[in-house]
Amino acid sequence: MAEAAPRTGRCLCGALRFSATPTSLDVDVCHCGMCRRWTGGAFMAAACEAVAIENEAAAGVYRSSDYGERVFCKRCGSSLIWRMQDGSSAHVSVSALDDLSGFALAQEIFIDEKPAFYDFANETRKLTGADFVAMFASAEDGSGQ
Repeated sequence: MAEAAPRTGRCLCGALRFSATPTSLDVDVCHCGMCRRWTGGAFMAAACEAVAIENEAAAGVYRSSDYGERVFCKRCGSSLIWRMQDGSSAHVSVSALDDLSGFALAQEIFIDEKPAFYDFANETRKLTGADFVAMFASAEDGSGQ
């Protein structure tokens, strides 16, 4: 797998710019109801480290659960970053990145919540919501991935 270089991205209006280093060039797709409502479709994201927002004043933050929050542009409303409230994990909207080269669709999560009216043609790893949540639970208790 190619090493992912730091990338820059921005919202639709350009008021909110960010830089991030993807942990890989894999694109994950989330079909959960919350992400679909947030983005207007499936959320296509790359896991990133060292996400830095240039203009914090343009960033709105919505705490969507006990553990996660969503970052958006206050001016144009672009959905940009999903992150853990404790800062341990962040996923940026791949479509907001300036350079999309090298990325490949790899995984679909909450596949059991995906509406029937669309499918992706690519072969991907598919996880139900329960499978995805179980991955985190096993990582926290040391019994798995």
